Amino acid sequence: MKRMLFNATHAEELRVAIVDGQRLIDLDLESAIRTEKKGNVYKGVVTKVEPSLEACFVDYGSEKQGFLPLKEIYRGYFRQYESKTPIAQVRIDSVIKEGQEMIVQVDKDERSTKGAALTTFVSLAGRFLVLMPNNPKGGGISRRVTGDERTGLRDILSNLKIDPQHSLIARTEGIGRNQSELQWDLDFLLKLWETIEQSSIGPKAPFLIYQESNLIVRSIRDHLSEDITEIIVDDEEVYERAKRFINQVMPQNLFKLKLYKDNIPLFSRYQIESQIEAAFNREVSLPAGGSIAIDHTEALISIDVNSARATKGGDIEETALQTNLEAVDEIARQLKVRDMGGLIVIDLIDMTINRNQRTVEARLKQALQTDRARVQVGHISRFGLLEMSRQRLRSSISEANYRTCPRCEGMGTIRNVVSSSLNLLRIIEDQALKENTEAIQVILPLDMATYLLNEKRYELSQLESKLVSRIIIIPSDELSSPHFQIKRLRSDELDELGGVASYKQKIKIENPEPSAFSKPIANKPEIALVKLGEIAHRAPPTPKSAMHPATNVEKTGFLRRIGAAVFRRNDSTKASASEEIKKPSDRPRRKTYNRSGTQPAKGRGRGSHQQNRSQNQSQKKNQGEDIGQKNQSRQQLNPGRDNKSADSGRSQQNKPNQRRHSAASNKPRSQGYSQDKRNNQNTNPQRSRLIPTAPDENIPDDIGNR
Repeated sequence: MKRMLFNATHAEELRVAIVDGQRLIDLDLESAIRTEKKGNVYKGVVTKVEPSLEACFVDYGSEKQGFLPLKEIYRGYFRQYESKTPIAQVRIDSVIKEGQEMIVQVDKDERSTKGAALTTFVSLAGRFLVLMPNNPKGGGISRRVTGDERTGLRDILSNLKIDPQHSLIARTEGIGRNQSELQWDLDFLLKLWETIEQSSIGPKAPFLIYQESNLIVRSIRDHLSEDITEIIVDDEEVYERAKRFINQVMPQNLFKLKLYKDNIPLFSRYQIESQIEAAFNREVSLPAGGSIAIDHTEALISIDVNSARATKGGDIEETALQTNLEAVDEIARQLKVRDMGGLIVIDLIDMTINRNQRTVEARLKQALQTDRARVQVGHISRFGLLEMSRQRLRSSISEANYRTCPRCEGMGTIRNVVSSSLNLLRIIEDQALKENTEAIQVILPLDMATYLLNEKRYELSQLESKLVSRIIIIPSDELSSPHFQIKRLRSDELDELGGVASYKQKIKIENPEPSAFSKPIANKPEIALVKLGEIAHRAPPTPKSAMHPATNVEKTGFLRRIGAAVFRRNDSTKASASEEIKKPSDRPRRKTYNRSGTQPAKGRGRGSHQQNRSQNQSQKKNQGEDIGQKNQSRQQLNPGRDNKSADSGRSQQNKPNQRRHSAASNKPRSQGYSQDKRNNQNTNPQRSRLIPTAPDENIPDDIGNR
């Protein structure tokens, strides 16, 4: 039983989890400190055009300017451009000018030192559809919709009323919806786009026009499906916001929304706090004793699979197979929970049997079927590595909740005190060799200063006498190893210090290590001109299948419902049987054949069998006389082949099995085949020739396509 849980007990963070029983499936976080801008629509202004990059930089109101490539610019924004000119021959500096204003949407959020990636092809997501205005070449159907559902959805989309300049994408939630429901969703998105266009005319850029829905609305819109039975919220304000959105878009699902008022925390009630904590750890344990280690690098994400304490297999190959199968299941879950994207390399335990490698690959693809992101999975290489790529749907948990370690600066390890101190001595010597150097001032952590002033006191005195420069060592508790600061003092700077003692010298630490308990500064919230809740629109149509399931459960019990279903089925089968008895048969009666296949059998009595047996014996005599006459004629034509013909005659007489086989080959096909042939006259004839005696339910689906 799947549930959607909203935890908003702390104002700084909102957490949404989807659980199946007590197993965490998906997790999303929204922090008041770091707001996401992906999906927001801005009116920006072009600040710089770069022909070498075929892109321009746009100021849309953020500290870092956005990056807008030429291929993401709507042709309506081009200046002095002819529609007949191929886009490959267009230079961005000839069609886009600095100071030009345009409507842009954030496609990828800011990451570390990189600015946001922008696009002018706006996409507005609804409940069942995604509207792509001014993009006639876009659109389509979700890749997760296949088979007859895809064909039916395509037919409904072709009947919707939409401007040919716009395009649509049918989402997975659109499966099974009628045309009125999809048309309602389309009309709402069209009205939203008209409001965005009207709001962009007035003020001067840059400013925020439309803000993508918050986590509450986005989670319900994207994840609420029929298999989710409950939406549990532990905060009244969040409950009211979710209630307003459900009433506006899908009122038939309002019965699933519930307010949690128990004293036990919501996530602790479903025992997922430990699973959420594991999403922040580097190492994740597997049920059979193995583990996986997840490491983030600049270019890719590496995942190492370790057997650890997994020793339940019969041999090393079986142990490796079982551990890898558990690992790929957990990796697929961690990819969704942590929302890791980009290139991912998995180092599996080596397996020597190719069949086991294919099994692990198939298991990983099966586990990734429920992932909403686009995923591409490769094959296991000869070195035991499996490469895959995943689309990043939102900023990962590590980006929103982690910061780079100030001591290791992201490396994960630091140099020890001895190595750092020896490196510092070499740097002091290099700085002292420069011209006009009178003194070297070094600010050190306590442990490094203690090591230099005691274990390396002789080396320091040798450097001072050799370089004729003074070395001033100042310990500081604001720094941690291996960090230090070094400053070269000239003669005038040394004179300013005068006779000031070293412990009284004022020191300014340039990059002090931030405190772990320092309170982060929240970003200033942006105010959008267009708000989703303020758009007036008619109520959505009620689907035919929208019925409160709890009412039927309360009226009748479980056993009564099962008994009613059984009796209803028996009644229907009896009624259908009586109809078949009453209904006259229009099908002509089939002729039955005897064993020889030459004469039809008139009855099943003993006399008919004796008559058939006598007919068979007379027929065999006639066949023997015909064979003798043929042999005599052959001997007259070819007298040299008398012995061969005699041998062939003997062989035919001595081999009754061959005669019986030849007679059987002249038989008509079985009754089952004739019945199937009549029933399948409109099917592929090649199918009946390939498997003449197989019933229809056992014939593979791809026989007709071979």
